[in-house]
Amino acid sequence: MNDTQLSVMHSGKGFIAALDQSGGSTPKALSAYGIDPGSYTSEEQMFSLVHEMRTRMIKNPAFTSSHILGAILFERTMDSKIDGKYTADFLWENKKIVPFLKIDQGLAEEKNGVQLMKEMPGIDALLSRAVDRHIFGTKMRSVIKKPDETGIRSVIDQQFDYAVKIAGYGLVPIIEPEVDINCPEKVQAEKILLGEINSHMQHLDKNIKVIFKITIPDIPDFYASLMGDPRVVRVVALSGGYPRDEANKKLARNHGLIASFSRALSEGLTAQQTEAEFTAVLEKTVKEVYEASIT
Repeated sequence: MNDTQLSVMHSGKGFIAALDQSGGSTPKALSAYGIDPGSYTSEEQMFSLVHEMRTRMIKNPAFTSSHILGAILFERTMDSKIDGKYTADFLWENKKIVPFLKIDQGLAEEKNGVQLMKEMPGIDALLSRAVDRHIFGTKMRSVIKKPDETGIRSVIDQQFDYAVKIAGYGLVPIIEPEVDINCPEKVQAEKILLGEINSHMQHLDKNIKVIFKITIPDIPDFYASLMGDPRVVRVVALSGGYPRDEANKKLARNHGLIASFSRALSEGLTAQQTEAEFTAVLEKTVKEVYEASIT
């Protein structure tokens, strides 16, 4: 674990940029960016285009450590290069932004009101490669759709099991049990979720560091108790499908909670924009998300 990067993530002012769209969400991300699915004919072309999009964002002068603490990468992005450097090395050496890696392989079918992560048989090889690529931490996502105690417990069981394995490689896991913003009785689901997290934290080794990535709660400061735990590096929030303005307003009501936005961060950016136009939109977005994250 890089102690300098740990200090940045624990006490720095800013947010995490989520640049980790993978196979299923990549076409949507490219379409929002102004690249029609008809303009590419293979998966390789698709991922090449999305890497160009991510590279454009990362290299932009508005993408700066003054506002952005870390960036979450997709596996192919980790294995790709920017100006001759692997992406994680470029982020840290050129930008002083901490690199993370999305490691989950997508979601299983819904059961008991939740979607667990698909099994990850190649997890050890991927974590070893992440260490070689100078990744600081990982991110893995589950989804909670109903306030079902059995389902939510299974989500947290799985998340913590993987978190312990990840920590064994010297990496900091981001535990992401997303509560769907359309979940009926969302507040109840969040109460069950926090109770399960607290229960599991009682048994977590004191030397393991974790980050939690959660849906912005309906009750302001609902996750404040987690922030005081010395094993919790940070608590961050996903935008969850909220438009950026709404996500920022909700985030600002939660003191100490910082953003880890994906769609909300890239909103308004297109391939057709000039560099000046692209920079203006990204700069405005970064500042707005930053302001909401430092409340």
